[in-house]
Amino acid sequence: MRSLSPEEAALWARVAATIRPLSRELQEVPVEPAVRPAPALEVKGRVPPPRTVSPAATKPARIQDATLDGSWDRKLSSGRVQPDRTLDLHGYSLDEAWEAIDRALSWSIAAGDRVLLLITGHERRGEPPLQRGRIRAAVHDWLAVSRHSSAIAAVRGAHRRHGGGGSLYIILKRR
Repeated sequence: MRSLSPEEAALWARVAATIRPLSRELQEVPVEPAVRPAPALEVKGRVPPPRTVSPAATKPARIQDATLDGSWDRKLSSGRVQPDRTLDLHGYSLDEAWEAIDRALSWSIAAGDRVLLLITGHERRGEPPLQRGRIRAAVHDWLAVSRHSSAIAAVRGAHRRHGGGGSLYIILKRR
């Protein structure tokens, strides 16, 4: 946790002065004393510029953003891929769906399958409470934290002939 700069401390003190406490007792808001930055060290010779880290490099990779080679992407987008296994989650509760996905991934990995077609149904957009579309909304998070996440090469939306927006291809890595 960093300390506040003098400008931030002054701004915080002004904001805190406008706040009315919930209880009737007067409460003091602690303000950290301003800390002066350490003087810059004098360096002799050529100094390399500071490293900049791109925001993309600090984000963890998501499974749905994983890249495949061009031939895989062309096959998937044209619908020429025939899934090795299909799992239809219609009628499942959230817990049942998670168990079914975990079981199907175990079987697919053990059998050496490459493509699992996961039929989730279309995600419903709108304000809660929505009773449909919860599985579709949670699938990517489930796959990212699954015990099988290291075996998943990528997740892509399915072609229209395999369910379109209501289905996903889970592409598994070669063993």
